[in-house]
Amino acid sequence: MKRDQKFFDLYSLVIGVLAFIAVAILVLAMKMTSRTQQVFTTATDEYRAAVEERLRPFGQVYLPGEEAHAGEPQVAAAPATEPVATTLTGPQVYNEACIACHGSGIGGAPKFGDAAMWAPRIAQGKTTLYDHAINGFTGSAGFMPQKGARVDLSDQEVRDAVDYMVSQSQ
Repeated sequence: MKRDQKFFDLYSLVIGVLAFIAVAILVLAMKMTSRTQQVFTTATDEYRAAVEERLRPFGQVYLPGEEAHAGEPQVAAAPATEPVATTLTGPQVYNEACIACHGSGIGGAPKFGDAAMWAPRIAQGKTTLYDHAINGFTGSAGFMPQKGARVDLSDQEVRDAVDYMVSQSQ
């Protein structure tokens, strides 16, 4: 019987200590709650607005029959960038623009390197060749679009391309 009494006393002591710890944790939690909840009771309007903004849903759902009141979309303007100015050489312009027609003779264009087709045009003089290449030309042999349909090219780049094709076709 003595052993049972000793076990019961020890068991009661452990239960009592655990109950005391639980009550201490409860009291501590209540004190901490009262201290931390004071922020919400004395919060400023600015603080409440910030909390509401963080908790606001990012979208809304409208059911059929409801009218959506959408504001103007806010679009940020991208900063304008300046294009990089590069000047192409005669061979570069030929390979990017002129080769489309002058490579195979499309539309009556004189083929690159064909001296017989280029001879009557070269005889007209470089000023006429430049004028036809820059401003475009419609003749009996075909059609030359303005700047070879690459209006982004400068006049000097077109002149360089004409010089390159003439030099390779003599």
